[in-house]
Amino acid sequence: MAEQQKQYITPETKAKLEEELQTLIDHRPVVAAEINERREEGDLKENAGYDAAREMQDQEEARIKQISEILANSTTERDIDMEGLAAIGAVVHVYYNGDKDNKETFLIGTRAAASDNEDLETYSEQSPLGAAILGASEGETREYTAPNGNTISVTIVSAEPYDSAKASTPRS
Repeated sequence: MAEQQKQYITPETKAKLEEELQTLIDHRPVVAAEINERREEGDLKENAGYDAAREMQDQEEARIKQISEILANSTTERDIDMEGLAAIGAVVHVYYNGDKDNKETFLIGTRAAASDNEDLETYSEQSPLGAAILGASEGETREYTAPNGNTISVTIVSAEPYDSAKASTPRS
């Protein structure tokens, strides 16, 4: 069985997920106590409090599993020097259809990789745009088919590794 490639996430996202995971784990005894308290109220068939507590437990356990899987299958390390290369974990500055005024800046990675910078969009490397530009160098133009069926050309202006210490906002 082939080893699954780890997905890139930002260090901030990793810290946020680890914090959320710990909070959920620490909350387990509270939920268990609530379930026990509601169970002691009697008939479980018509006990909305018990049902609600069990539902909360199910949701929190599902989220624990989801976060654990994200963390187990992700990395904050980059395999290659990405300076000038549109790669996973890179902030890419592009323009569309030859129009240098039609610019966009985004991070390539999974939604789990999203940064805390609300001005920085994240595109999956598996999205039409992400897949088209993956591996492209600065100055290179590639084409992709948008979900509406239109063919769009995208030119890489620059690409640099994501750096949380540096404000990666759109260039003018």
